[in-house]
Parts: sequence; structure tokens; C-alpha cells
Amino acid sequence: MCGPEVISAAEKTRIAAYNATFRQVTSSPFGSEDQIGMLNLIDATSRQTIMSRADAGKVFDLSVDNFVGMPSFSAAGDQGYQMWMTHTPRGTVLDDQPGAGRTGNELVAYSGDAFSMYTHTGTHIDALNHFGYHGKIYNNFSAHDHLGSRHWDVAGADKHPPILARGVLLDIPALHGVDMLEPSYAIGERDLADALRRQGTELRPGDIVLIRTGRMKVWPDPAAYLPDGPGINREGAEYLARAGAIMIGADTVGLEQIPSPDPENWQVVHTYLLAEAGVTILEVADLEQIAAEQLYEFAFFGACIRLRGATGAPIRPVVMPLADKE
Repeated sequence: MCGPEVISAAEKTRIAAYNATFRQVTSSPFGSEDQIGMLNLIDATSRQTIMSRADAGKVFDLSVDNFVGMPSFSAAGDQGYQMWMTHTPRGTVLDDQPGAGRTGNELVAYSGDAFSMYTHTGTHIDALNHFGYHGKIYNNFSAHDHLGSRHWDVAGADKHPPILARGVLLDIPALHGVDMLEPSYAIGERDLADALRRQGTELRPGDIVLIRTGRMKVWPDPAAYLPDGPGINREGAEYLARAGAIMIGADTVGLEQIPSPDPENWQVVHTYLLAEAGVTILEVADLEQIAAEQLYEFAFFGACIRLRGATGAPIRPVVMPLADKE
């Protein structure tokens, strides 16, 4: 197995978690201008290595579809997903908004629509400017200097490169012989290490780590999916970050154990991963199909929408089995 205990001294210099100080933002090991944190471990060699092993004959889509009434994070007052038609074939005939005239509009059946949502809705990433400490985010960028009237000018979703890397699934319900973890279950280091041993899987610097809790079994029922989510605690997050994970995701709306066990910090794992460890977060990933296939190691590809300065953005991650073992 491979965990933080076997990371070499040279590798540690490129893992932000080893420079972290409790509840303080971390200076990036990749320089004062760095805005993507641990995603810097993706390079031409790592991409070529994983793609040379990917079997594109079978592709798994980890995203959920977005629709009115879908479960979404609204505990802080953010809006849910809304969609509406902006043009319909009959309406265009009556309104003649294109200026084509009745005959032209009857010939061309025009439909168009628009949507609005919190950027952390559906399958999405959390960018490094999503959470920080005392008005600062990862790599010491401050809200005073970098937050305008509409968005941050650093560390947003627009800075994210397409993510092409080795991925690992940690199936925690399977470890315990259950379909779904109980509400507010805390996934710590022991669960993660035991899951690795059970699966015969190892972690490596540069990995995407996806954690299954089983919550997708009740999707899309908001009353069953949203409350008191199981998830990793800070101990578990530190274990994965120190192992060199570049993005950590889960099948829940919040990744971490909800509610927070820390009376002073209602987002213990988010603040740690984003502000201290420089690790991007992926949420609301549908992991049921790859868990059923016992696909514990795979090629991961995902590219988020480049929303300038946004703290999060939709992503459609896909994974492919590996054709061979190294």
C-alpha cells in the first residue's frame, strides 16, 4: 500500500499539505503566482502515462443531470437550479422576435432556453477561492486585493486545466458491508487505509481520489440525499492530501461530514483542503456504476466550465478502465 508514510522527501517538497499550518492559508510550493495548487502535478508525462493505459472501449459518466427540483446546497440561502424557455415555436410566431415574419417563423421552429443556479449545483468542482481563513485564500491572496464587485481575479474555475490523471475509488460502504453509510458518518484515516488494503489499491502523488458513501442510492430525493451527509473528517482529508492527492471528490453534496464536529468551523474539511492543502474538491459524483464494477483504479478526465473568477463550476467527469497493470 502507499500512503503518506511512504512519500519521499523529494515528493514532499511538491505537496502543499506538508507546509500547512492549522487554520492558516498556505504558501504554494509552486510559487507566489500559483492559482491551481496540487493540480500542478499534472504534466505532459503524467497525462501520456495514464492515457497509454486507458481503455476507451468502456466509458463511465460520473455526472448527474441538472433539473428543476434537484437536490442542491441551499443551507446558506443560495438558489437552486431553475430553467425556463426563452423561445418556443408558437411563441416566436406570435412575438416575431427574430423579425423573420409569420411565414418565416412558421417554417423555422425555434426553441431556446436559459438557466440559473448556484455554481456549486450538481456535479461540480470547488475552486481554491471557495474557502479560506480570515479573508485570505490559498497562496496568500487576499479578498482586499483580489475580490471585485463580481468575482475574484485569482484562483477561480477559469484557471483550472483539463484534469487528466489516474483516479482511485475508495468504497467505504463496501468496506463495512453496507449499502450506504449512516448519516453524519465520519470517514477517517483508518477507513481510508482499510479500504485501500481491502481493494488492493495504492495511492500515488498526482491521484484523483473519489470516496463513495452510497448517498447516490437515494438520489434525487432531496429529503433523503441532502441532510446530515456522511463524509471525510479532517483526519481523513489530511491522510489523502499528504499522500499527494490533487483532487478529492465524493458522491455527496458536501464531501465532508455534516454537521461539522468543530463548533468553531462549520467547514472543517473544505477550509483545510482548499486553503491549507491546495487540493481541489469534486462533489455530487455518481459513483454507483464504477463501484458495482469494482473499478478501483482508472483514467479520469474532466474539464469544468471556465467561469471567470467563479468559486465553483459544473464538470462532467468521465473515467475509463485501465487496460493493463503496471
